[in-house]
Amino acid sequence: MTCGDFIGNLEGLNEGGDFPRELLKALYSSIKNEKLQWAIDEEELRRSLSELADPNPKVIKRVSGGSGSGSSPFLDLTPEPGAAVYKHGALVRKVHADPDCRKTPRGKRGWKSFHGILKGMILYLQKEEYQPGKALSEAELKNAISIHHALATRANDYSKRPHVFYLRTADWRVFLFQAPSLEQMQSWITRINVVAAMFSAPPFPAAVSSQKKFSRPLLPSAATRLSQEEQVRTHEAKLKAMKSELREHRAALLGKKARGKEAEEQRQKEAYLEFEKSRYGTYAALLRVKLKAGSEELDTVEAALAQAGSREDGVPSPHSSPSLQPNISSQPRAQCHGSEPQAGAGSGRRKP
Repeated sequence: MTCGDFIGNLEGLNEGGDFPRELLKALYSSIKNEKLQWAIDEEELRRSLSELADPNPKVIKRVSGGSGSGSSPFLDLTPEPGAAVYKHGALVRKVHADPDCRKTPRGKRGWKSFHGILKGMILYLQKEEYQPGKALSEAELKNAISIHHALATRANDYSKRPHVFYLRTADWRVFLFQAPSLEQMQSWITRINVVAAMFSAPPFPAAVSSQKKFSRPLLPSAATRLSQEEQVRTHEAKLKAMKSELREHRAALLGKKARGKEAEEQRQKEAYLEFEKSRYGTYAALLRVKLKAGSEELDTVEAALAQAGSREDGVPSPHSSPSLQPNISSQPRAQCHGSEPQAGAGSGRRKP
């Protein structure tokens, strides 16, 4: 928009002549030449979003999402007393990466045994076996993990322990979980992904600024208000958008040789788009199977997946589900931003 167009539009809204033309020119020049700053500071945004997600903050007790996620209002966990319990059982956990895939300090990476409870959109990890109605301690609440916009996948590249799967969360933390058996591992993967697909609300748009730095969109932790039919259509639309954006991103890089910070930004964006394509593809495929099964019981969904010939990550094989695109990755990488190689058996690289 030219200065003349800008001033003309403003003058149309300034019929009373309250603002001189010189002031409008100065405003245009300021907007054009100075970088835009956020209109609201981070603390005010955090308070506003917390109030939006929690209509009665004096009554509902909030706990941090564990492992340093308390800095984001989208990762606060609100225990839901009436939430359905979708699965519980023994799990062994290892923290693989902190928020934004920052490397977890060595002293915090060890394997720890828990009893996992998938209740609503929260995976609780407690020391004692599950007892319905028993309140969790503060320490147990701190180990809880929100699975909104999360994705569980089998850790095919990890050979130190059997029956291990990855869980990547909305803030890009990565956990390793070991289940007691292959069947239990597959069940945990399927149920975590089905619950995340059912309840993860559509993302907010990515932050906009005058800088070119890549930033992921904000992923609300509140449950979606869409019906499951609307939800699956939303996932399929996001899958289509991620594929298109990934193609455009790769096309824009052809013939270009980026270095340093710019190259890292490009790697981060490509890793994000690849992961989101896999996540939304998994969500859409699982919800389609659930809707076809016509039941809210996840036992029925698992049985339908078994009948459809699901893969190791709990997603039906492409030939058995027309809603699943054949080029969806069956194993989205758990590495961070595509900058760290995966550890695999026989690769000669150090495993997590």
